[in-house]
Amino acid sequence: MAFGVAAYALWGLFPLYWPLLKPSGATEILAHRIMWSLVAVLVMLAFSQRWIRGLSWRRLGLLTAASAAITVNWGVYIMAVNTGHTIDASLGYFINPLISVLFGVLIFRERLRRWQWAAVGLGAVAVVVLSVDYGRPPWIALVLSLAFAVYGLLKKFADMPSLESLAVETAVMFLPALGFALFLGGQGDGTFGHHGAVHMALVAGAGFVTAIPLLLFNGAATRLPLSVIGMLQYLTPVLQFMIGLFVHHEAMPASRWAGFVLVWTALAVLTLDGVRAVRRSAPVTERDHRTSPGFGPSLEEETPRH
Repeated sequence: MAFGVAAYALWGLFPLYWPLLKPSGATEILAHRIMWSLVAVLVMLAFSQRWIRGLSWRRLGLLTAASAAITVNWGVYIMAVNTGHTIDASLGYFINPLISVLFGVLIFRERLRRWQWAAVGLGAVAVVVLSVDYGRPPWIALVLSLAFAVYGLLKKFADMPSLESLAVETAVMFLPALGFALFLGGQGDGTFGHHGAVHMALVAGAGFVTAIPLLLFNGAATRLPLSVIGMLQYLTPVLQFMIGLFVHHEAMPASRWAGFVLVWTALAVLTLDGVRAVRRSAPVTERDHRTSPGFGPSLEEETPRH
């Protein structure tokens, strides 16, 4: 539980880190995050004596597509935080479970229960309300949630442990990221190495900031039941929302509050329905009490975020 809370709390505190990397722009931060994440993950793999195994061409193709999806997610997230849209970014991660439910219907032909449909309906109404408030659809939230849902879907099909798969994903994007960073430097637009040692350390630290919560999450995911992980995940967007509201002082008019309350209601309905369904379907055995106390099977693997 401590590992899980620490992982989601660190992800939730990311909006405090990315502004420290200014005057670097979002795309430059993204390029360095990819490069230094590969370094950090390789160090962790070597330290834990874990190596990449079973990388077929199919898995490589899936992870390449996943790396494109997470690159979009990371880039939009950094841009949102550093341009005063942290609350919009948090909305994306509140919406994400609803997008995943829709994927279950559209891709896996799952049949939703009544309360699941109610949650999806509330989420759709929330998007309409927020679109009226913004004068446009909440694109930042929608792109973040959709990109991360696609990423999670591709990772599910690839079926590789998170640390090893992140190594492949960052390796795939390493050369484009390096090329972009060198291009910025050649144009005189790069900031890395031009604003002191502290700035360089913070930019390089983006890789370890990305990898450390993932390592903590892996420690939690192999020990906690799925329903507990599912509830812990809301800690991240809650912290993001609070940082946007109380630290970055972003605007929250009444109409925007209405949209967020609808999303939170939808998530409450979805979570309660999921817990009830697992309790009804899972037989309670002595082993269940030890490894998954009344909530269903434990989660073996999950995907990194933010």
